[in-house]
Amino acid sequence: MSYLFTSESVSEGHPDKVADAISDAVLDLVMSQQDSRLRCACETLVTTDTVVVAGEYKGILHNEEVEAAVKTVIRRIGYEQPGFDWRTVKITNLMHGQSADIALGTDTFGAGDQGLMFGYANTETDAFMPSAIYWSHRIVEELARIRKAGLASWIGPDAKSQVTFEYNDRNEPVRIKKVVCSTQHTDDASIESVRHAIEEIIRTVLPKKYVDNSTEFYINPTGRFVIGGPDGDTGLTGRKIIVDTYGGYAPHGGGAFSGKDPTKVDRSAAYMMRYLAKNIVAAQKASWATVQISYAIGVAQPMSFYVDSDGDSRDLTKWIQDNVDLTPRGIIERFDLFRPIYSDTTNYGHFGKNRLPWEKVNLF
Repeated sequence: MSYLFTSESVSEGHPDKVADAISDAVLDLVMSQQDSRLRCACETLVTTDTVVVAGEYKGILHNEEVEAAVKTVIRRIGYEQPGFDWRTVKITNLMHGQSADIALGTDTFGAGDQGLMFGYANTETDAFMPSAIYWSHRIVEELARIRKAGLASWIGPDAKSQVTFEYNDRNEPVRIKKVVCSTQHTDDASIESVRHAIEEIIRTVLPKKYVDNSTEFYINPTGRFVIGGPDGDTGLTGRKIIVDTYGGYAPHGGGAFSGKDPTKVDRSAAYMMRYLAKNIVAAQKASWATVQISYAIGVAQPMSFYVDSDGDSRDLTKWIQDNVDLTPRGIIERFDLFRPIYSDTTNYGHFGKNRLPWEKVNLF
């Protein structure tokens, strides 16, 4: 029996992603000191002409550095608009020292909190990612590339995409049924020209084998989209966790990623689970794999671990438990996570980028 599955992505100018990017930039400021005693948990709120940064840290973090990082992020994204401009934005920094109670667990490299984390991989794309989320990312990524290259100055930073795939009765993606994309644009761009140009861009991104004469395109379906970004809607760190992972195709456990140092297993263990799932599939031990782990705060060893796949899941579970260090320290050391790499994860998914250490295929 065939079925439809949909995932969405958002651009780096989406208000929630602006918040994520600022949180990861502050984290990278702390991680740039490259010391295993460093800690950071940074939350960001963005709205009209305003950024509020709050959270805790251990290390050195000067207010002027935080303000400079915030403005750099906003400038890099491309916000020089009335209502949100890197040159005039008001920044409130509420970061403070880490709680001594939390430090009791993380300083001994026990898990930074209780929780469960998942990883997933399949063979649908070269990146071992599900199709709908992978191609949703590529659409908004291409819009940003074109905008920043000066090839379409009427495109604004804020955008969203959504792709619906049709699957056959063998769970194989066979065609794209619907594409939705909304992008911010300048006031002088007509909705007709926006819709035509964006559809043409999308058609160059998506594989021709999946797009046919019946594929439906919904471009800026509400019409005008001039006021966008944090001026159009408040953004908060951690509200795009499904965009960050597998587009809803696989379970999501734990919490958000951005702004958290690697002792927070919400982030680091999710990276490890992706690494394990991807290596299982890349080694042809299964065509898909879901991996789950759980932790208790202050305890190094996992509470549970399992592999679910169309391979020999029981043997895979045992082999990994016997051969892979799944403690927070083991994960941090495997990927060398006490360094400023986190701004590179913020946009277009934390998974499927071969340049990131948890995407390496070197386990088996």
